Amino acid sequence: MNDTEVTVVGNVVDSPRRVRLESSAVTNFRMASTARRYDNGRQEFVDAGTLWVDVEAWGELGGNVARSISKGDPVIVRGTLTTRSWESEQGRRSAPQIRANAVGPNLARGWSDFHRPARPAQPSASDAATSSDAEPSPADEQLARDLADERAGEDYTGGPGALYELDSDEPSPEPVHA
Repeated sequence: MNDTEVTVVGNVVDSPRRVRLESSAVTNFRMASTARRYDNGRQEFVDAGTLWVDVEAWGELGGNVARSISKGDPVIVRGTLTTRSWESEQGRRSAPQIRANAVGPNLARGWSDFHRPARPAQPSASDAATSSDAEPSPADEQLARDLADERAGEDYTGGPGALYELDSDEPSPEPVHA
């Protein structure tokens, strides 16, 4: 397999959006990573190019992302890099996307309190079949791409807080910021 595994360090630029699909759930957000370099002529650090990348986190990881990160937070994302393509009024468009397998706060920029969710003793076979932690079906992946395509090219217009859409059987999250 020739997956392109990447680790990107940057900042969240919009509030995570949690979407429940038929057999799973996905959380999407956008991040920016700006390179810095030292300019000998100016004798100072300057910004170089910025990488803008969409991130998707499936299942339990996505739920934890929706509960834990907000716009502006410094994060580290590890996952598989792909290019998402779609048709728009301006023609064929594309954007880099990471299917995350790990997302966390960048502790070089602050501190965090980690909370481990309580685990049920043993899930039944019927619980396992409907778990939101299951691998997404091809239909769910296509629906997630279609939803992302609808938002493609839009500027962020939401408020400063994270978006939480929790299942009624899950507890409310603790506040992200004090």
